[in-house]
Amino acid sequence: MSQTSISVRELSCADDYDPDSMPVEQARSLIGRLLTPVQGVERTGVRAALGRVLAANVISPVNVPAHDNSAMDGYAVRHADLGATEVTLRIVGTSFAGKPYAGSIGSGECIRIMTGGVVPVSVDTVVMQEHARAEGDRVTIGSGHRRGQNLRRAGEDLAKAGIALARGKLLNPADLGLAASLGIAEVSVYRRLRVAFFSTGDELVSIGSPLTEGQVYDSNRYTLYGMLTRLGVELIDMGVVRDDPALLERAFRDAAGIADVVITSGGVSVGEADFIKDLLNRIGEVLFWKIAMKPGRPLACGRVGAAHFFGLPGNPVSVQVTFYQFVRDALYALMGREPVPPLPVLKATCTSAIRKAPGRTEFQRGNLSRDSTGTWSVRVTGDQGSGILRSMSEANCFIVLPAEQGDVAPGGLVEVQVMEGVI
Repeated sequence: MSQTSISVRELSCADDYDPDSMPVEQARSLIGRLLTPVQGVERTGVRAALGRVLAANVISPVNVPAHDNSAMDGYAVRHADLGATEVTLRIVGTSFAGKPYAGSIGSGECIRIMTGGVVPVSVDTVVMQEHARAEGDRVTIGSGHRRGQNLRRAGEDLAKAGIALARGKLLNPADLGLAASLGIAEVSVYRRLRVAFFSTGDELVSIGSPLTEGQVYDSNRYTLYGMLTRLGVELIDMGVVRDDPALLERAFRDAAGIADVVITSGGVSVGEADFIKDLLNRIGEVLFWKIAMKPGRPLACGRVGAAHFFGLPGNPVSVQVTFYQFVRDALYALMGREPVPPLPVLKATCTSAIRKAPGRTEFQRGNLSRDSTGTWSVRVTGDQGSGILRSMSEANCFIVLPAEQGDVAPGGLVEVQVMEGVI
């Protein structure tokens, strides 16, 4: 990949507008062009394949369903025996699911059939039991029935030799059931993506150690652990690396030597102790390092050796926002998933007033709800500072305000990205 050179001015990340910050959509596009998915393939049992990405199509060895069968409890009849008025037919047997009727069916005859029961070749229509009157071995059926009604044809769900599951699919519980229904015990999947991550900063302290003045507990590694675990990648937690150029360089080289992706938090803004940007320009390449968004402007993307690199901001909220707006989709693509669906989006009425200056995209944390009339509304989760982790903990959506958007008045319509089931 040829390095993209982007002119930058040393502006504070608190500025409302920086013309040298890359627009959000442009950053997403550039990241997509940078990615090289994993190629390693392994065989795994169906139960162990949940959350993995298929490396080869799963081909159906059989028709699904295997036979013509009934979609209803009722009576399997010959449509030619039905007329413009009521007719009475003789019941000559029953077809159960898993226990088909083995006899023949002649003119004026029918069989009782249960849902899933095999439909004999001599009949072509199923009449629901609610539309028939049975007495002993006779059943009376009215008019108006369509030939072929209530039949599930062999192969209509999936034809033999057809693609049951496509390469690049992220396997979900229904997919496991589908593979099992075909008698398939193993599938080919891409190997797990290896992701190394660490936090940077002299102020960070690990849980269990006492805090001294100016120190904070390292929460970002725990947040990253949770977000990465949900994606099913192989995790390599490299702890906290101090703001020392030699230590940082060693950490980067070690991480790039064992992982496909290196993710850091902190060290990518314009402070005097932020070495990572300069270090990456020397031992790797940086595609960009600032995005026109709030929170999360300082975001570095590039490579270290053969590994992809994402340098996330140090503020706890910014870590999560940038991860879900950029890194999540990138990791899915690197895992071999195709296509990668975006986060779900819908429109909602904002009940809170939001102050915003045009110039960059904002991702406010919100609480989305629906009232008894089915109307969706959203409110912000209090103070939206990038260091207030509770604003994320209490949120179930992002309120997405585009770059050109100004203030939002109560009652205004906004776009929200749903977090539930994602974050």
